Amino acid sequence: MTLALPRPVARRFTLRRPRPGLTAAGLVLLVTLAAAAWPSLFAGDPLAADPLRVLEAPSAAHWFGTDQLGRDVFDRVVHGARHSLSIGVAATVIAVGAGILLGVVAGLVHRVADEALSRGFDALAAFPLVLLALLFIAIAGTGTTSLIVAIGIATTPHHARVVRAQTLVVRQAPYVTHAVAFGASRPRLVLRHVLPNVLGPIPVLAMIGLGEAVLIAAGLSFLGLGPQPPSPEWGAMLSEGRGYLHIAWWASLLPGAAVTATVISLTVIGRHVQHRFEGRPS
Repeated sequence: MTLALPRPVARRFTLRRPRPGLTAAGLVLLVTLAAAAWPSLFAGDPLAADPLRVLEAPSAAHWFGTDQLGRDVFDRVVHGARHSLSIGVAATVIAVGAGILLGVVAGLVHRVADEALSRGFDALAAFPLVLLALLFIAIAGTGTTSLIVAIGIATTPHHARVVRAQTLVVRQAPYVTHAVAFGASRPRLVLRHVLPNVLGPIPVLAMIGLGEAVLIAAGLSFLGLGPQPPSPEWGAMLSEGRGYLHIAWWASLLPGAAVTATVISLTVIGRHVQHRFEGRPS
């Protein structure tokens, strides 16, 4: 009599798809490293021109090729990360700070003043962000500082509306009512009870707003309203290379890919944080 031995069960190996959130976080980390440390460690001079290497295709010597002045496109894209992210972060800080201030004030003041501020937020939010930024730049002039302030002002109403709505909810909460009954002063009430409880959605808005700010900055720089050449800003690089698309696509396509990947990654991370904040699956 022979004993039948059980056949070994074949293991099934499946490749897991990378999660969009992790991929986006990796791309944002890479761009942040490029903006913070990579230019001084790995990239060369973004302004160094070589007339003998004009419009060379990507190669081992120049990973992203060269532009119309013989400048290394890879070096310029890496240095451009610092310019683009700096503009986006500074504009987002302005928008978040002003939005928190205006939103809390609108939620706590008299009903007539609240109504006036709210209608102002709604009117500004109805305009496209680029149009509002263009309006400010038309008044203040072009340049990096004007671009930062313009984007910050254009995106402020969206933050202010959310903070105002949160403030209206918090001011009716029992702990706020009890604090008022015990004689808490207005500054103490705002700083200790209102502000900590209205700032929950701000990180989500800031992350999504950062992607919008980078995109708007690139678009306005493409129109010549931001950092001026030869600054290696991504939008300015797109503008400089558009006249050579038929013979040197890399001069514009690769900076454009950097803008697209950064904005999409920031938006994906913002949506992921939003789902976590709302208790929904990512």
